Amino acid sequence: MTTNATAQLERISNAQGFIAALDQSGGSTPKALASYGVDAAAWTTEAEMFDLVHAMRARIMTSPAFTGDRIVGAILFEQTMDCEVEGLPTADYLWTRKNVVPFVKTDVGLADETNGVQLMKDNPGLPALLQRATAKGIFGTKMRSVVQSANPAGVDSLVAQQFQVGNQIIDAGLMPIIEPEVNIEASDKAAAEDLVLQAITRELDGLGDRRVMLKLTLPETAGHYASLVAHPNVVRVVALSGGYDLDESCSRLAQNAGTIASFSRVLTNGIHADQPQDEFDTTIASTIEKIFEASIT
Repeated sequence: MTTNATAQLERISNAQGFIAALDQSGGSTPKALASYGVDAAAWTTEAEMFDLVHAMRARIMTSPAFTGDRIVGAILFEQTMDCEVEGLPTADYLWTRKNVVPFVKTDVGLADETNGVQLMKDNPGLPALLQRATAKGIFGTKMRSVVQSANPAGVDSLVAQQFQVGNQIIDAGLMPIIEPEVNIEASDKAAAEDLVLQAITRELDGLGDRRVMLKLTLPETAGHYASLVAHPNVVRVVALSGGYDLDESCSRLAQNAGTIASFSRVLTNGIHADQPQDEFDTTIASTIEKIFEASIT
């Protein structure tokens, strides 16, 4: 393990704070830009769209409130990893200027629903991406699949796929964030979370000395994933907001000791492209503080 990776593992394992999810994909980028006040008329090509969203992300990352004092990690979209912030490659900027550990999103979207779940699409480009990520100083990865209902066979297959790919990521020398999201609109959400807990525990118990991170939907029952927080094969458990608003996300997070945030949509709560910089910085500082406080409760 390199000196940087050792220091980054220590921060991710033990530092107070949360992970900022700045990894909106091509499919969700227009919505993210719209909520920021940039509508589709502002671009004509996908490249122009990603330039606009990178400008938004860079504005967040360069804000004085965005530091290692409150934020321990940041998840990047692949194209964000390939860009620069203030003249530095994004991952280098995060680590050397902000003391924030860089991750990259590695999945390429969801397959159609089968057995109540949406698996990750096959990703033949993953080995090459992992090689590039390592060269760019990325510490870990994140990949998402979605549980739509409490189907035991579906949940087992989804979690098995996450860990299968997770082992491939560990083999490449990176830290995987396993993310079996449970849809917050699922009518049997609590039952689905029971199945997710059981399936993850089985997979963890078979990992030997390998370690992973987990990114989970805020559960219906407070402390539902406490056994995963304490599991020796888990570096950290982080929570996604999943569509809950800022207040609900922070309220639920504060009820789950040992779990920290990895929020995306709620992180950009209240910021706008046309805001004066001082207003932008004040707004995002307030949001960061709320998420931080919920993460250390």
